[in-house]
This record gives sequence, C-alpha cells and structure tokens, in this order.
Amino acid sequence: MKQSIADSIDLSLQRHAINVLNLFRFVLSIVFTISYLYLGKDFIWQGGHAILTFKLSIAYLIFSIFILLISPLKSDVYRLSLPLQITTDIVFIILFMFTAGGITSGLGLLLIIIIVIASLVSNGRLALFYAAIATIGLLLEHSYRIILENLSASTYTQPVMLGLSCFATALLAYSLAKRMQHSEALASARGIDIENLSQINALITQEMQDGVIVVDKNLNIRHSNLQATALLSLAQNSEVNLPLSTQAPEIVKVFKDWVNGADEKNNSNVSISNRELKLRFMPINQQQDSPLSGRNAGAVIFIQDLSQIQTAAQQAKLAALGRLTANIAHEIRNPLSAISHANQLLQEDESNSKSTERLLEIVADNIGRIDQIIKDVLELNRRDRTQQELFEISDFLSSFHAQFCAVEKVPSTHFTLDNLSQKNISFDKRHLTQILWNLCKNGWEHSQKQVGSLKIICSEFSKLGFSIQIIDDGDGVAEQDQARLFEPFFTTKNTGNGLGLYISRELAEANGAKLKYRALADGSVFILQLKKA
Repeated sequence: MKQSIADSIDLSLQRHAINVLNLFRFVLSIVFTISYLYLGKDFIWQGGHAILTFKLSIAYLIFSIFILLISPLKSDVYRLSLPLQITTDIVFIILFMFTAGGITSGLGLLLIIIIVIASLVSNGRLALFYAAIATIGLLLEHSYRIILENLSASTYTQPVMLGLSCFATALLAYSLAKRMQHSEALASARGIDIENLSQINALITQEMQDGVIVVDKNLNIRHSNLQATALLSLAQNSEVNLPLSTQAPEIVKVFKDWVNGADEKNNSNVSISNRELKLRFMPINQQQDSPLSGRNAGAVIFIQDLSQIQTAAQQAKLAALGRLTANIAHEIRNPLSAISHANQLLQEDESNSKSTERLLEIVADNIGRIDQIIKDVLELNRRDRTQQELFEISDFLSSFHAQFCAVEKVPSTHFTLDNLSQKNISFDKRHLTQILWNLCKNGWEHSQKQVGSLKIICSEFSKLGFSIQIIDDGDGVAEQDQARLFEPFFTTKNTGNGLGLYISRELAEANGAKLKYRALADGSVFILQLKKA
C-alpha cells in the first residue's frame, strides 16, 4: 500500500515537472526567435553568428513544438526519452551561448534552471548526470573559443565556477526532490488514513441507535445520521448546511443554555413530534483552560428516544413477567383441576340445599375465570410460534363473520362487512382469528347493539399494505386511559382480565403487523395494519 502511494506521488511530481519543462522550452525558443527577428541581429547575438542563431532558434522551436505534441501520449517510450530531451536542451543552450559570445553572455544561467527542472523530472536520480553534461559542454565550448580567439587559459575560471554551480544546484535539487516526495507521500498517506477514519466514523454513526447531529458555531447542522434524521424529520439536503433553528427549534434554546453553562448536568429533555427526546451535548473543541470556552465553536448532539428506552425496559419486564406467570400458571393448573373435579362431585350431591348449590356455582364460575386467565397467560409465550400461510383476506373475513355471529349470537345486520379486499396476505390464521375475535367481541360489548353498530372495513394505506378496521358506535375509551389500553391486566370491565388487547397486539407484531387504536366522534376504531403478500 505504501509502495503504491509513493509510486503515485512520484508520477504526480514527475508529470508536473515535465509540463513545466515543456512550457519553459517552448517559451525559451519563442524568446530566442523573437529577439532575433524584432530586437535586431546585434542586440544579443555577437560574433557574426546571426544566421546560425536564427537556424538554432527555428530548430529549437520545432523541437519544443514536437515535444508538446507527443507529451499527452504519456507512453513508456516518451518517459524513457526524457533524458535525451533534457540533454538536447543542454546542448541547445550551450550552442546559444556560443553564438551569443560565450560565458560572458549570461545565458549559462539557463543551465541552472534546466538542471533544477530536470532533477524534478527524474525525481533527483539523474541530477548529477545532467550537471556533468552541462559542465562538460561549458568546458568544451570555452576550450573551442580559446582556440578560436587565442584567449588566455585563465579565462577558464568562469566556466569552472558555473560548472560547480551546476553540481551544487543538482545536489540541492536532488535533496529538494526527495523531501518533496517524502512530504507528499506522507501527506497522501495521512489523507488516506483520514478518509478511512472518516468513513469508519460515518459508518459507526449511521449504525448507532442514538441520533447524532454535528452543529457548528452558526447553529448549522453539518452532519446527521439516519436515526437523527428520522427523530427530527430533517430535510434530505446534503449540499446545504441546514439551520438548526428551522429544522429543530426546540433544541436551539436548550443548546444555547448549554453554551452559556446553564445546563450543568448536560441532561435535557425536549418533546418533538410527540416524542420525548433526551439530549446530551459534547463540544467539538474541548479546551482545558475553561469548560465553556470550547462550546462556542460547535458541538456534537446525541439524541436518545426515551419512548424506545421505556419500551425496551417494558419489554424486558414483560418478558420476565411472562416467564414467571407461565411457570405459576403451570403450577396452578394441577390444584385447580383437583378443585374443579371436587366441585363437580359436590354439585352431584342431591342433598345440597339451594344456598349450597349457589355457592358451588360461584366456585365453578371463578374456576372457569381462573382457567381462562391461565390460557391467556400461556398464549403469551406462544407469540413467536407463528405458522404463517398465504390466503385471501376476503374469504377469510367472510368465514370469520359467519362464525362470530353464530357463536356470539350477533345478528348479521348489526355486524357488517364493507369494502372487502381481494388481496393475499401471509399470516397465521389461528392468530388472526384470535385477534379479530378479541377486537370484535370487545367492540360488540361496548357498542349500542343496533343495526350497523359493528363494522369491518378494509382499506389500503400504502402500496405495500392495507388495513382492517373494526369500528363500533360505543362510547370509546376515555382519553386518560388510551395510553394504557394495550397494557397487560388493564381493563375497564368488572369481569375482564385485561389481557385480550395486549395479546392481540403481541400476536399482530409476531406476524409483522401493527395494531392501533383511534377515537372517533361516534365510537372508536381498532386498526390492524397488514402487509400484502
């Protein structure tokens, strides 16, 4: 992994250096050509080499254009030809020095620029080689000029100093190239690590059960996970920072109190969309000198849905209670059977007085009531033993309607079926029968017992699901009792055990359905939401 990062950095640095070299070569050839054509033949060039200078300028221009044309190819042949290109540049510059009067023309400084760029192109590997080529070229050019113009050997001082400058520049460029490679490789590796860490953090926050939002100093939401989006009903817009004041104004006041240090316990509750939410703040910039100084820079807000916590706690309690009551129910059944058998034997005695027979009937009724409670309690532990099957809901409801009316002695005109759906569902028939029986029996007992007092209506609530509504024209459930309606052992009837609605909801959830209650202006309705098969 680190080797691949270093290779990519080398290619990136080399590509930029090649582009700079190609541009420098082209600009330099244009300058030489323009200086000859428009600044006069003797402005820079000396020694009667004007025609040679012009030919060199044209040749260098053609060479630079040719390199510019083939540079986009980025082939292996092109990269292997880079040392030859740079050597050609050094030769051209030395020839331009010769036509311009030698070392005194100052064009030798262009060799320094070429060596620096060439060192970056080769990542510092051939820096000394290019410096050696330039130094040899300088000495040969000056030696030819000494022979041609009969100069003194002491004039070698300037070419030698320029050659040493080329070597010094090459060494510095080599060191610079290595440092740049190391720095960019380190920065790239750190960038990859930060990106990986960011992805891991995003994955963790998205999978968290608590909502998480990040708020900056301007109260803009910079980040939110899926749970926070669901709890606060945030707009799905990741391109623009969402203002907290418009998305969740209830949190703004609590957040400002926390910034000012009013909330010392950092444990606040707010109510949003009928949900009780618990908030906990953590500053982004935690400073040691003052606990309040870092809060102005923004914060991470953790959001917990207290209803889910309470539901989970309630489920844990009910699970423990279910196991306990199931064990108790099994232990009670044996002595209860003995009591029931003894009561039946006593009832068969012909010498019983009327008062005694009445007492025995009371015993029998209460034995039946206790036995029904035991059956309901045992049914709670069978909620996960579903045997779902595919069937058409309209045929099932028609059969259920006829059976319910016959058993409960309800006139068919008083209990009606409307808008039956021809949809197929996957459900445990035994569970669905028990759910509907509990709901319809409860609705009939509280209804006016008139024509149309009890209804079953089917309606679609989404593309993937529909609902069965059991509507009655009774007085409904008092508002203060609606929150406890599905709690076990809660009942408003003198003879009820308070398990019917609770068992109905548990069986519905075991089959992937939902059971809800809603009060109407004239009566009430239980809604069983099912999924289409």
